[in-house]
Amino acid sequence: MQKHLKWLLLPTVGMTLLAGCGQTSTKGTTASPNPSSPASSASTTPAESAKATNEPVELTFYYPVNVGGPVMKVIDGMTNKFMESHPNIKVKPVYTGNYGDNTIKIQSGIQAKQPPDVAVMMSTELYSMLDSNAIIPLDDFIAKDPSINIKDFYPAFVEDTQTGGKTYSIPFQRSTIVLYYNKEMFKEAGLDPEKPPKTWDDLIEYAKKLKRDGHAGLEIPGNDDSYWMLQLFALQNHTDPKVNLMSSDGKKVMFDQPENVEALQFWLDLSRKHKVMAEGIIDWATVPTDFIQGKTAMMVHTSGNLTNVKNNAKFDFGVAFPPMKKQFGSPTGGGNMYIFKDTEPKKQAAAWEFVKFMTEPEQAAQFSVGTGYVGVRKSAFDTETMKKYAASFPQALVARDQLEYAHAELSTHNHGKVSTALTNQIQAVLSGTIDPAGALKKAQEEAERALAPFNK
Repeated sequence: MQKHLKWLLLPTVGMTLLAGCGQTSTKGTTASPNPSSPASSASTTPAESAKATNEPVELTFYYPVNVGGPVMKVIDGMTNKFMESHPNIKVKPVYTGNYGDNTIKIQSGIQAKQPPDVAVMMSTELYSMLDSNAIIPLDDFIAKDPSINIKDFYPAFVEDTQTGGKTYSIPFQRSTIVLYYNKEMFKEAGLDPEKPPKTWDDLIEYAKKLKRDGHAGLEIPGNDDSYWMLQLFALQNHTDPKVNLMSSDGKKVMFDQPENVEALQFWLDLSRKHKVMAEGIIDWATVPTDFIQGKTAMMVHTSGNLTNVKNNAKFDFGVAFPPMKKQFGSPTGGGNMYIFKDTEPKKQAAAWEFVKFMTEPEQAAQFSVGTGYVGVRKSAFDTETMKKYAASFPQALVARDQLEYAHAELSTHNHGKVSTALTNQIQAVLSGTIDPAGALKKAQEEAERALAPFNK
């Protein structure tokens, strides 16, 4: 989730590292297709796994923070709790910046044959990591461990952990896109604060009534996460719930479909035609700040900002599914936990113990309560921690309920170039330099060139 920037092409050994700057970004790798990658089989034997839990092991754990709120404090607390129950495993948590900074550091470590032992990384980096032969599949660990049942994780989150019949990561820091709205401003505008807009037409109507001197009716970020936001509108504008911006194997994209052009036109019209939000590109980090400060009545943003808004907004607010056109829909977002290949087998086994702990039901519940991210396991919502929290703060259940209509975020081979092709064209549309149809045609052509090596 959240996270996507303009890219600079940097020379590297073995793969191309795509880097950028800004508040939130993801970076991708460019690598040749590698279907026979050794990463397709686990490198830890049962004996090594058992031995690893008894020998002293030190792990390096990379993680990003891409939203406001106490994420660092929560993760450090969970890590300390793990070490108390696993005295032979020492985990060194390393905060690596936003998602893009995190990915750059991981990629640099991979090239130097010194990757972290375990890391939270964007779910969208699956194919880039496989193309770089950087991660191990987790199926052997899962098969031998009844304490972790993949079916207990929400399917929408599992969707981007798997490819080719194997599971390469475990959902951890996950989100969807939701609508936040200021209930007090709703009352002032004569709107029912318990009835948020449900359709695109409703959104326009409400935003017009809510717009006042001094604050906007609506804000949607258009810089780093522009492709994520377009994916939201595109999913809502299709009648087939299985249609997405990309194929399930990460080798093809469908950017220039008429429904996607209409989705981008709707986004543009909110500012240029309906005048309910500022024209141009609105910054990712500015939007929640504006909402908390009362500068906008509604915002479309990640559910990962829920705790940030809850802790800092001085007004009553609501959370709802983003308004739909033809169906409800949202891309998932955020990061999964990966275990890296160029580490010792005993470290991989210890990393698995850490991954298990960090995603067990009680920890998933605690992480959700502490940060605003969605509890990734169904059983997390059966814990007393989550039951009490949801009873006092029902807004916390909206993102979970939306998972029924959620689908994987844009993820492909050569993800950096593909996502940047789309991001750049969306921003050009929002800036008024190209029409939606022309922009998505250009994005499609550029993405197809980037994916050509994977379709031979």
